[in-house]
Amino acid sequence: MAENILIKMASEADAEEILSIYAPYVTDTAVTFEYDVPFVDEFSQRIRDTLQMYPYIVASEENRILGYAYASAFKKRAAYDWAVETTVYVKQDCRGRGVGKKLYLALEELLRRQNIINLNACIAYTPDKDEHLDNASMVFHERLGYSKAAHFTKCGYKFGKWYDMIWMEKMLGEHPDKPEQVIPITKIQIN
Repeated sequence: MAENILIKMASEADAEEILSIYAPYVTDTAVTFEYDVPFVDEFSQRIRDTLQMYPYIVASEENRILGYAYASAFKKRAAYDWAVETTVYVKQDCRGRGVGKKLYLALEELLRRQNIINLNACIAYTPDKDEHLDNASMVFHERLGYSKAAHFTKCGYKFGKWYDMIWMEKMLGEHPDKPEQVIPITKIQIN
């Protein structure tokens, strides 16, 4: 399935190709509540900003990016330093090949090395599946050990319909009395 897929840190030079993966999620799905596809320079800035502290990785095969994943601050207050929000997107024609799983497992390993403990995923949800949302993201996260932590009803409006949003969480380890300081991704040796 995903044997020939390589995982590497993204760069701003990947922005256009990564954006081409994200764009159909914006225009055709309620997976993201973003209405407009960002411009390449804005997307490049998002990558740059993320890489100052957290991993932003891509999965590629034969020099073609199949998907990407990254972490971002869960909240900006210092007490939340050990918690992140995780995100993954896979090229539409590559779904079901194990790309997302491979990305998330690599992301988790990098986050462990940063001393991150809590992973949180914000996921669009609908009680009635439709052409814009099928809850596959929730199922994907459940398979990777995430559990539902919160449910917000009809908080996102897209395509003329109200959608719910759930938060799912996963712990990478125990919560010690005195956690080790979080290490920026820029200080982690990447192989």
